[in-house]
Amino acid sequence: MGDDGWRWADAWIFVSLIIAAGAGRHRRAASTRRPEGVRLADVLSTANHLNEGIPGREEIEAAVRRLAGAGLISVTDGWFQVTPAGAHLWRTRPHGGFGTAVDTVHGVLTRRHTPGCAEWTLGEEEHATAVRENVARGTIQARRRPTGDQDPA
Repeated sequence: MGDDGWRWADAWIFVSLIIAAGAGRHRRAASTRRPEGVRLADVLSTANHLNEGIPGREEIEAAVRRLAGAGLISVTDGWFQVTPAGAHLWRTRPHGGFGTAVDTVHGVLTRRHTPGCAEWTLGEEEHATAVRENVARGTIQARRRPTGDQDPA
């Protein structure tokens, strides 16, 4: 795949946004003025659950530019939303469970869509704040143990 093609991280971010958006619908009251969608911290939390890792700032920025440029997602005032075209992609993908959802979506993106190039920037501090929020919530756990620690028998 060339430099302009879809990357696995693009599908990872897209699936994370889809799942986070579905899980976060109950948080928005009908009378609220805040935009529909989810915050970066929610996307990162879901990404961590899907792949046991947090995407880097550059990965997120590049993925959002390609996905938004292709008309699959939008970002307004820090709120991420799946567009009707993105929802259609998700509904019409081959189904194989969440274990393969990212790989499946990556294949669908590669076959059916051309990556776009929207103007969007994710600042270092905005990314760091979202990561800190997840650490504070306990959704991102430390990945290593001090030397000599063992699981209790």
